[in-house]
Amino acid sequence: MRLSEDEKVFKDPVHGYIYVHDPVIWHLINTREMQRLRRIRQLGATYFAYPGGDHSRFSHSLGVYEVVRQMINAFDRNGYEWPHQYGRLAMISGLLHDLGHGPFSHALEKVTGVRHEWWSVAIIRDPSTEIHQVLESVGHGFAENVAQVIQKTFHNRLVVSMISGQLDADRLDYLMRDSVATGVDYGTFDLARIIRIMQPWHDRLVVRQSGIHTVEAYLLARYFMYWQVYFHPVSRAGETLLHTILERARHLITAGREPVLPHPSLRAFLTGELALAQYLSLDDATLYNAFSVWRADDDPILADLSGRFLDRRLFKEMTWPDARDYLLDRVRELVRTHGYDPDYYCIVDETGTVYYDYYLGSEREPTPDNAIWLYDKGNERLTEMSSVSLPIQAIAKDHHPVRRLYVPEEVWRDPQFGRMLQGV
Repeated sequence: MRLSEDEKVFKDPVHGYIYVHDPVIWHLINTREMQRLRRIRQLGATYFAYPGGDHSRFSHSLGVYEVVRQMINAFDRNGYEWPHQYGRLAMISGLLHDLGHGPFSHALEKVTGVRHEWWSVAIIRDPSTEIHQVLESVGHGFAENVAQVIQKTFHNRLVVSMISGQLDADRLDYLMRDSVATGVDYGTFDLARIIRIMQPWHDRLVVRQSGIHTVEAYLLARYFMYWQVYFHPVSRAGETLLHTILERARHLITAGREPVLPHPSLRAFLTGELALAQYLSLDDATLYNAFSVWRADDDPILADLSGRFLDRRLFKEMTWPDARDYLLDRVRELVRTHGYDPDYYCIVDETGTVYYDYYLGSEREPTPDNAIWLYDKGNERLTEMSSVSLPIQAIAKDHHPVRRLYVPEEVWRDPQFGRMLQGV
């Protein structure tokens, strides 16, 4: 949608409108590497639990750019001193921060063993990519500056904290966006007020002390979104199944019984030998196509797992604390008696639960990067958030992992399984 010769605008469910005035940013949006993000789900397998949660990394990336743009406008409007020469760099880094996500986003990082930030930087630095060429049109070395912001090594820490910190544009957008898409209220907070109470202070992003309750609402929203959406047992069941499918396909390749690979980059993906061009050819559709082919594979495990994922026949779950681990061998044997290989049909999934990196009493020292700082203008003093906020002290110390056991439903319903757990 176009408003004028110099302005482009996207209609957005979170921000209303996303404005683009810089032709460089417009060119970046239209590169093939950026457009690829339209074909990658933001929330991986979460749509199994929340059918609306199938929005893309592309919309989130635009949203992060827009939040950075609004931050900069607020800094200027309020007359704050900050390095204006880095405004374009901050907006572009926000736009490109998730460029390296692969199929199903975070869900596959455990399979590949490579974080998306590594791929983002590789795409930005590679001279053959359209992204690199557009960035270098700004000036020699500009692509490297963007890469350093994403790597958190750029010399200006304020710019880094706007993109990656405890109160950054990335988190501000994805919490709101994921909440809107999934139809839950847990992730809602007053984004406009948070941007109003933010300000640059030397090398860091701080918030005015009067805005403490607004920030508390944001951190509580993050806490509830992790429990109710990101760590939802059905979401995790989908991701667990996704992992087991790819692990089985990888095992078959290693064993010399390679399944049909309908995409030329799949073999390199499964064996961990991906070149950048191969990685960029992968998206969610690539894996869906593979699963459609594999559901008819001669290997019964790969065929069954692929069909389960496509048809949403997920494993059943139950809470599985460490104290029950002595029962795992018996559970695996029960799984085997039902005709399943326990290596693929008896999975313990553990998820961490860090909602605020630093908290009062932590062994870590609070830094500009791992803490939220309240600014007392009258006394020219900074105070770390959790030291004065009882709600944040409560959630910040909630670091226990979520552990669940996933097995096929018929195993879960087997009376022998229930008797096995009695008294535990």
